[in-house]
Amino acid sequence: QVEANAVRCPDPQAAAEMERQIDAARRRGDSLGGVVECVARGVPPGLGAPVFDKLEAGLAKALMSLPVSKGFEIGSGFAGARLTGLTHNDPFEPGPDGRPVTTTNRSGGVQGGISNGADIVCRVAFKPTATIFSEQKTVTTDGLATTLAATGRHDPCVLPRAVPIVEAMALLVLADHWLRQVATRSLR
Repeated sequence: QVEANAVRCPDPQAAAEMERQIDAARRRGDSLGGVVECVARGVPPGLGAPVFDKLEAGLAKALMSLPVSKGFEIGSGFAGARLTGLTHNDPFEPGPDGRPVTTTNRSGGVQGGISNGADIVCRVAFKPTATIFSEQKTVTTDGLATTLAATGRHDPCVLPRAVPIVEAMALLVLADHWLRQVATRSLR
């Protein structure tokens, strides 16, 4: 579903509205930012470490290294700060195969720096592109006031092109942590 439209949004109605808003910003000579949500399914429990190599820290580092990224959150993210421990905790219960599962996934699939077997859900915020077709105030290398009028091809929104990059970076981090786990097991 993600590849079914130009903005790579799985909700057709939201995708149509996103396309409309991006086109309107382009026509105004402006740009838009937004958020890409990444969901990794089937990640085994046990990836990561509790202190120096937390899985969410690896994801944050990789995803925040992307151009124009300005924010990262996993699970409930910043909204979790408004909850209490009682309402935010992910209670465990026996799963259909007897292995424990969480009844919620507010932790985004990572607890204590280690994957718990639930879907890993993270989001990356991207700012609007700075190079726009409207004139902007700036200064010259001599410190004199001037205006900048951009020309050429510039994206009014980077989100559609960011989706596969977010997916690739998340997969690289997960593969790296999986390989570390495999290597550690082979040393025993």
